[in-house]
Amino acid sequence: PGIYKVGKWGIRLENLVIHTKVENPKNKDFGEFLYFKPVTLCPFEISCIDTKMLDEKEKEWLNNYHKEVFEKLSPKLGDYPKALVWLEKRTKAIF
Repeated sequence: PGIYKVGKWGIRLENLVIHTKVENPKNKDFGEFLYFKPVTLCPFEISCIDTKMLDEKEKEWLNNYHKEVFEKLSPKLGDYPKALVWLEKRTKAIF
């Protein structure tokens, strides 16, 4: 998703992912299914997202992603308390 102001600026929310085959999908009527796992671990800037437009599944996905970002990156920030506070704020759950 992205927004572009003609002649001014633009922004896109992107994430690198790797895909793996789902070994035992519940529904096999549509062929092979893939699972996407994020490679890029950086929080999305919530102030750029109109969270009122997200349904519950989308909020759940975003909260789970931010939880993963915090769990994987916070141990690496032990010597950087300001960065840890920043990460904590950027990955808190939305409701």
